[in-house]
Amino acid sequence: MKEVKRSSQIKINIGLDTENIPNHIDWESNDKASEGKLRESKAMLVSFFDKETKETFKIDLWTKEMQVAEMDRFFFQTLKAMADTYFKATQNSQLATDMQRFVQYFGEQTEIIPKPNS
Repeated sequence: MKEVKRSSQIKINIGLDTENIPNHIDWESNDKASEGKLRESKAMLVSFFDKETKETFKIDLWTKEMQVAEMDRFFFQTLKAMADTYFKATQNSQLATDMQRFVQYFGEQTEIIPKPNS
């Protein structure tokens, strides 16, 4: 087992309505960035890559309050971050650039960012 010098904990609380649909999402962490402050969210995407099976387990939840425009922005920001993370992890600039092109296209189509002048 690897030596752990420090650990951090993230707590996620999901409130469900009578139909088991999320109506409240909040989270907190004990690290300095969030200072243990409870933060309310409208959506979350969490993925874990299983060491043994090499498969991804994911949890995607959003509340009824989440508007389509907010979901567009959430995905735009998430896709952008994923492209950046992919490049940092792999140094594969060609695929990372292709991913960023899609992020640009997504942002333009959802009107999060302006389309270039035609």
